[in-house]
Amino acid sequence: MKAREEKLEKIISWAENNPDIRAVLLTSSLVNPYAPVDDFSDLDIELIFEDMNNYEEDKEWIYLFGDPVSMIEEDDTYFEGKHAMKMVLYSDHVKVDFKLYQKSEFVREIQDSLPDDWDVGYKVLIDKDHLTQEMKSPTYQSVMIHQPEEQKFLQLINDFWWDTTYVAKCLKRGDLFYAKFMSENVIRTDYLVPLIEWYIASEQGWKNVTTNKHGRLFKKYLPVEIWKRVETTFSGSGIEENWHALYAMADLVHEFGTILAKKLNFEYPQKKENNVRKYLDEVKSMA
Repeated sequence: MKAREEKLEKIISWAENNPDIRAVLLTSSLVNPYAPVDDFSDLDIELIFEDMNNYEEDKEWIYLFGDPVSMIEEDDTYFEGKHAMKMVLYSDHVKVDFKLYQKSEFVREIQDSLPDDWDVGYKVLIDKDHLTQEMKSPTYQSVMIHQPEEQKFLQLINDFWWDTTYVAKCLKRGDLFYAKFMSENVIRTDYLVPLIEWYIASEQGWKNVTTNKHGRLFKKYLPVEIWKRVETTFSGSGIEENWHALYAMADLVHEFGTILAKKLNFEYPQKKENNVRKYLDEVKSMA
């Protein structure tokens, strides 16, 4: 994206000529070989200051790189004193997440193991004081899908079947808001997404596999037939279609869960599933 490249050049030029800035890093998807990148990908910029206070309190410097459409500011108290953030969407559609570090805090952060924020990937753009010369190289493992322990796997399956009962009660009551909260915010996010991630990684032999945030790459990895079944877990506002989506989720969890249990030599809780399915059917059929 030309606008993003031009904005990055402006930021680098400004930083090079600003004595308050001692180092600049580019992080996240643009420097991660496993991440999908397109015209909407953000610029994740880390600015290391001798004294960041003026830049944290003032935002005039943000306008040097374009006209902001919207901005979110979070001071260092939000991050336990480690850094501050200014996330900016510009009128040219480029979004820049500026992370502001005090030089002393940055040096402290990189002394031991590489934090996840940098293990995802980083590129040093400017380093006036050789602050980054001892930084470990990224392994990208923080974004990879890892094989679950049996307890974690069984807990996920147990929690899934437990929380489907809340959705069923809400649908029978006609309580669409709470039904959607449980099915989308909890069940999909906490159970279905991790389970699909494990399934995909197992099919790939657990070797450096990432599906990015919240299943962004599921469609890439799943067979067409399975992807179409995943699509049926999304529903609109109709009560009946939400019942259909709930059962679609249940069928996928059964399939992925039993496959994974067999591969990992775990015991799938089939009796629990049978009991909950019976409950779901009974609630759905109530007059």
